[in-house]
Amino acid sequence: MSSRDAVLARVRAALADVPADERPEDVPVPRAYRRTHTAPGESAVALFAERVADYRAHVTRTDAAGLPGALAAVLSGRGVRRLALPSGFPVELLPAGDWEWHPEPLDVAALDGLDGAITLAAAGIAVTGTIVLDAGPGQGRRALTLVPDYHLCVVRAEQIADDVPAALARLDPTRPLTFVSGPSATSDIELSRVEGVHGPRTLDVVVVGPALPEHP
Repeated sequence: MSSRDAVLARVRAALADVPADERPEDVPVPRAYRRTHTAPGESAVALFAERVADYRAHVTRTDAAGLPGALAAVLSGRGVRRLALPSGFPVELLPAGDWEWHPEPLDVAALDGLDGAITLAAAGIAVTGTIVLDAGPGQGRRALTLVPDYHLCVVRAEQIADDVPAALARLDPTRPLTFVSGPSATSDIELSRVEGVHGPRTLDVVVVGPALPEHP
């Protein structure tokens, strides 16, 4: 018997007592695992900021009124001037100044010639320091945050969930979900870390609370 046949035989044996008309959704799955990861008195936003920083990304916290100023400070600090702007990004949130905002659509060559991209997010995950993109308004297609060397992401405080299950419950599974934990990085067999191989070398996250204005 081949390894494949052995595995399939074990699967059939395990399913032998399952009724033929039973569907996966007919059987409840226990969800008694831990659902909160914050210490007493600690917020999900604080944990998110801490975990994002662990990935060598930088987090700035501000309120809605201070957002344009916070974006200006971050961009000035990075020396970033020319950024891709996804469709649906609220232009009133952009800082005034000598920045160039290049709206979509942009081809790969145009994206590669820019300093970076600015986007919104679909969600944040506190325990893993992850931002989630779903190509919705203000986020753009995946290439927008893969090709340029810099990504500036704006996350609303109420978008930050404690853990992955809580975040998934807020997301549409039919959307093209991308989970980003820090700048793009990889290591070779000698564990030499190289950043910017599969995406942006630098990630800045601006967390905004209370809520940003709602946009369709």
